[in-house]
Amino acid sequence: MTNNVLIFAGGVGVRMNSFAKPKQFLQLYGKEIIIHTLENFQNNPLIDNIVVVCKDNWIDFLKKLLDKYCVDKVKWVVSGGQTGQLSIYNGLCELEKHVEKESIVLVHDGVRPFINDKLINDCIESVKKFGSAITVVPSIETIVSIDNDEILTITDRSKCFHAKAPQCFYLGELIEAHKKALKDKITDMIDSATLMNHYGHSLYTVQGNYDNIKITTPTDFYSARALYEVRENQQIYGL
Repeated sequence: MTNNVLIFAGGVGVRMNSFAKPKQFLQLYGKEIIIHTLENFQNNPLIDNIVVVCKDNWIDFLKKLLDKYCVDKVKWVVSGGQTGQLSIYNGLCELEKHVEKESIVLVHDGVRPFINDKLINDCIESVKKFGSAITVVPSIETIVSIDNDEILTITDRSKCFHAKAPQCFYLGELIEAHKKALKDKITDMIDSATLMNHYGHSLYTVQGNYDNIKITTPTDFYSARALYEVRENQQIYGL
């Protein structure tokens, strides 16, 4: 059994206002965001293989980056689909050709470069113990339900969490859910957790770190620059 990572890197950067270059290929301190993301998995000894789902016309560029930065755990790069769900399915189908269905797969965003070893390891352990691992962080603000500008309900914040990535399962179970969705003509589930919940799978959580942000807007990008600088300073001063 192997531990595998599926990186979704099919975004086009609309919310980033970066139409010339997809957001995952923007540079953060001299290195593309997706390379920062991949290096976290490359350097983790528990990870065996990585598959990246990428836009067709950027695959060659990505492969050059992988060579440049010696990211050799990326074994396969495949084309994305019309939706995020279909793109992930393409990556799962590629994994299915090469690894056992009992293997673990961590589905992660190419634009979440601040994942750390503890979270990766905790996710793998959770799948082994419970069959799933959904990264969450506690909500730090009040959650309300609104209709026509009127607040209808206020949810107990202590019970509210934000689901993030990675979202992790056994390969066979995740790809089976995807195949059921295609048979049911469902192609736009927002993420793997939603899809697995739809088909009756129990979902177990792993506490993530707040700085594991998804870089999708210019504000996110500037926040990421600040986070990167903090991490660099921590390493320099041994914090």
